[in-house]
Amino acid sequence: MMATVLLVAFVQQPASSADTAGGRPCTIVIDSVGRQAQQVEVRVGETNVFAGGGVLAHCQGTGSTLAADSVAWFAGLKRFDMIGQKNPVHIRDTAMTLDATTAAYFMRQERLDAHKNVVAVNRNSGSVLRGPNLTYYRALKGVRDTLEMYATGRPTIDYRGSADSAEPYVIVADRVRFKGNDRMWGGGAVTIDRSDFAARGDSMQLDQLAGFGLLLGKPRVEGKGTESYTLTGTRIELGLKGHDIQLVKALGNGVATGSDWHLTADTIHLRLDRKKLQQAFAWGPKDSVHARAVSSVTTIRADSLALDVPDQVLTEVRAFGHAFSTLKRDSTAQRDSTAKRDTTPDWIAGDSLTAHWAQEADPPHSAQPKSRLRHLVSRGSARVLTHQYNQRDSLPSVNYSRGAKIDITLAAGKVDRVFVTGRADGVQLEPAPPDTTKKQPSDTTKKAPDKTKKPKAPVR
Repeated sequence: MMATVLLVAFVQQPASSADTAGGRPCTIVIDSVGRQAQQVEVRVGETNVFAGGGVLAHCQGTGSTLAADSVAWFAGLKRFDMIGQKNPVHIRDTAMTLDATTAAYFMRQERLDAHKNVVAVNRNSGSVLRGPNLTYYRALKGVRDTLEMYATGRPTIDYRGSADSAEPYVIVADRVRFKGNDRMWGGGAVTIDRSDFAARGDSMQLDQLAGFGLLLGKPRVEGKGTESYTLTGTRIELGLKGHDIQLVKALGNGVATGSDWHLTADTIHLRLDRKKLQQAFAWGPKDSVHARAVSSVTTIRADSLALDVPDQVLTEVRAFGHAFSTLKRDSTAQRDSTAKRDTTPDWIAGDSLTAHWAQEADPPHSAQPKSRLRHLVSRGSARVLTHQYNQRDSLPSVNYSRGAKIDITLAAGKVDRVFVTGRADGVQLEPAPPDTTKKQPSDTTKKAPDKTKKPKAPVR
């Protein structure tokens, strides 16, 4: 038997010689019925059609095909149902394939609903959606200008920007929405994962055409690998180029952490290249000092900070505006354990500050090098305070210096040399000598005098 009903291609494509019905409802022609088919006339001019035992069909004038165990056409509702009892419903056209246990197309709304074990594959990009349901609204002139899709029940999307993308982003959310082929929204415990990248948030937005992504609701981004990083903030934005993320922004309460550095600021930007972190920028609101970077031996604070971390390895930090850095002092240098401990740190300040790190094996001969601070330079109203120990005194001397420029070199994480240039001045405070006027404690080891009475000599 041959029965015809109106249906629409699953995904809108430009019309071509192979697809003459692109953008229009098409006539579904049932090619074969495995067991039986039946027509039921409900009223004059309204006939329902039922077929089972394996039904094959196609959209007349296109390459779209359909396969289902059973189908039903309800003329009064303008609804076409497809059921997969032994085999899933299978819809295929030039842009998309869809498998599901059941599917129904509603002609009046230009809507396709698929339920149970839904697998939808974009044949152009290779992106795949898996979930319990999918609702598809077809683009049609006079109805809607752009296709839309909705899925709930926490679907999983293997998202690829193009067919040649080597690795997809795996996106999972309680509900997702697609508009066109390049815009997507997700809500409810959103996760985004790839071998080099992971992101979390309560909701997300992705616009591939504009190169923009957004995470809200306790967002968190992680870079994976031997030198990993993390970023959190009130709002996180992603800058995309093609399928790769090249910029990650934390806007409000930003906190970024690397293997040997920690950065806090109101706003933080991370720049990536070749899937690895290369630079970090941080700043706070106007006229306030909010950017702060911490490493194992130093803390740097300023109005704004720039970190160079090529391939996620810290090499340089530049601080601008009210720059101030503290240095961890050597805890083993104090020789007199009975002396009052001085906890004042070494520090350096200026209008700007530059810190350089070098890669060293830690421990020696270790396969994984560590970044170690080697050089600090302060420029503009530069000041420095250092503590210096010698072999003679148990307490350190204190040096305070000022100049146009101050250079500090470090060795093994300790201040080694300080150079001050340009209108240099300062003060050196030596530790007080020991007080020799104090009474020496008595020697308790001396023999006590013998107070026993001796017998008197006899008188002669």
